[in-house]
Amino acid sequence: MKMTGKEFLGHLNARGLIEQKTANEELEIHLDSCRVVYCGFDPTADSLHIGSLIPLLMLRRFQLAGHRPIILVGGCTGLIGDPSFKTEERQLNSPDMVSAWVQKLKKQLHKFLNFDTANEGSAIIVDNLAWTSELPVISFLREVGKHFSVNTMLSRESVKKRLAREGSGISFTEFSYALLQGLDFAELYRRYECTVQVGGSDQWGNILGGIDLSRRQSNAKCFGITLPLITKTDGTKFGKTEKGTIWLDPFKTSPYSFYQYWLGVSDADVYRFLKFFTFLSLDRIAEIEASDNLCEGKPFAQSLLASEVTRLVHGEDGLCVAKRITQCLFSGNASDLSEHDFLQLEKDGVATTVPRDYDDLPLTKLLVKVGVVKSGKEVKDALIRGSLCVNGVVKSPKDNMRGAETFSADKAYFGRYFLLRLGKKKFQLFCYQDCG
Repeated sequence: MKMTGKEFLGHLNARGLIEQKTANEELEIHLDSCRVVYCGFDPTADSLHIGSLIPLLMLRRFQLAGHRPIILVGGCTGLIGDPSFKTEERQLNSPDMVSAWVQKLKKQLHKFLNFDTANEGSAIIVDNLAWTSELPVISFLREVGKHFSVNTMLSRESVKKRLAREGSGISFTEFSYALLQGLDFAELYRRYECTVQVGGSDQWGNILGGIDLSRRQSNAKCFGITLPLITKTDGTKFGKTEKGTIWLDPFKTSPYSFYQYWLGVSDADVYRFLKFFTFLSLDRIAEIEASDNLCEGKPFAQSLLASEVTRLVHGEDGLCVAKRITQCLFSGNASDLSEHDFLQLEKDGVATTVPRDYDDLPLTKLLVKVGVVKSGKEVKDALIRGSLCVNGVVKSPKDNMRGAETFSADKAYFGRYFLLRLGKKKFQLFCYQDCG
């Protein structure tokens, strides 16, 4: 049964997904009928990262509620750069590079929405370069620029912060970004009767500009919704790790590392993230939290979050691979991993590259040298307890000899990989240089 607009917005609010919205009561009535809603994604790299998931899944929520989503890939705006809350001017990328990124993003985005053209609510992907590439500058200034107040643009927080930075400021190029995004909304209204835009909280001013331009040019009644900025309770940046950004592309961040990121979400964040990043009902999430609070062991929520989000992004096959690698690595027996698995883990930064000239070192020194432990005593104690394992073989004090004896090519997986497990939880994947 289709939800009313009021019920749908109430559901989004209950999940913590709405930061701001325009004309609340009018928007509720507006969404009683099927509407066209869009969100834009600029090509700033050859892949989206997990920060893009919230707006992407918001479009999916709109589609499931009976509305038609449009994904706009900014082939034009990606050439300019959004100044919103950036501390300094963006470096301009070449048109060829941006065009290549647009194509990659289009392919990546198809997995998140239903593009079945037989369906009335079939999703659409558009590129705003389609209506800007041949737009004369005089026409742009007369038909678009005339409707934007510089006073209003200067009063926006994102611009004010840039202007206040000594020696920085903002170029006319980036200052014009708001006009281009406003044109997107007005053009999508003309082409598809799109009346709702969603975006991050940093896009509020740009969305208001688009609503106003649509009204001035087409006498359209349009609306905007912004999503909250996702933060972690420990103060660290969401979507970042010591190894860098968590990408949606499996060749930039493997399904295994993607899965591990979500497994590592803190207890303070996990139930909130289940509301943001999954389609589990709020009742089900409340049950999980209540059950975890009664349980003395490890919470269930993290593994559920990791499974749900990995399945959304990488499919069932990607989730199976992530779980299989996780099981193999934490058991200390990587014999079931394929060479492709090892290559991806190495590319992902999971493996530690070990130079061959470390072979003359005993294990107590070698493992300190590569950063697995802080002192040789840890290794010595592990050898005595039988809690040091290399490629499934338990090591003893007599094995504390030259590294070449333990890490020889004939004992390696695929000639160069060694999985070391220390105790029950600590493991390290070694990738030897010039093995053999």
